[in-house]
Amino acid sequence: MNTTVGQHVERAVVYAEREGYRALELDLYGPEPFGDGVRPLVVYIHGGGWRVSHRSRAPRETREWTPGFFERITDAGFVVAAPGYRLSAEAIFPAQLDDVLTAIRWLQDNAGPLRVDRGRTYLYGFSGGGALSSLAGLVEGAPPVAGVVSVYPVTDLLALDQEKTDSFEAHLVGGPIGAHIELARAASAVYHAHGGAPPFLLQHGADDTWVPCQQSVSLAAALRAVGAPVELEVVPGADHFFEGVPDVESIYTRALTFLVDLDSAAALT
Repeated sequence: MNTTVGQHVERAVVYAEREGYRALELDLYGPEPFGDGVRPLVVYIHGGGWRVSHRSRAPRETREWTPGFFERITDAGFVVAAPGYRLSAEAIFPAQLDDVLTAIRWLQDNAGPLRVDRGRTYLYGFSGGGALSSLAGLVEGAPPVAGVVSVYPVTDLLALDQEKTDSFEAHLVGGPIGAHIELARAASAVYHAHGGAPPFLLQHGADDTWVPCQQSVSLAAALRAVGAPVELEVVPGADHFFEGVPDVESIYTRALTFLVDLDSAAALT
């Protein structure tokens, strides 16, 4: 256990074991004093194209911030859980989603000792992690969550290159998308939209060269079509990681405000 100024951190908490794989772990961040009252929970799902990165790594564009990404969320009153999940070189989809859903269930099942309110669970994911947060907020049988922030996510694999063999998406489904249509569809949040979905905030750069902005536009349209609450923020001139935008912090401030406002309403119910 490490403690930073104003923030309590517990690392490498085992939430599941998969036969034949390493133990699956998560990190917990909370305001000091930790355990002082019951708090809402944000589950942070890291990006990296389902193939690289680590749960401890904040989004690339936030890593030089002081206070840092995690601390800003805990300063707003949340506990943050950052689960690791199997990457695509270890196992193909749906392993990644299965792990995220298992982590959410574990956190909610242990809400008492963790001093979090299981009914005030929010998901916050980026890129490949945004895809997973969107799916975890929508797929049938997922543990209920109170809101989702999904940042430059992949939401419709079938709209991407069907023939590539070396894309992140191809690695996710075990080969070219066109040869794995049903698995690609299952990995695409647009095909899971339903009227009972939690509120969504989608944030995407208009000029994203890694994940087309249309991916967020399409998910927003799918959610609106079924009457689900969704807000879409398209950032003009922004590439992936919001490169090209002078004020990236304001984008994150909006996301945090979205979560705080949702939680203020949830706390009254």
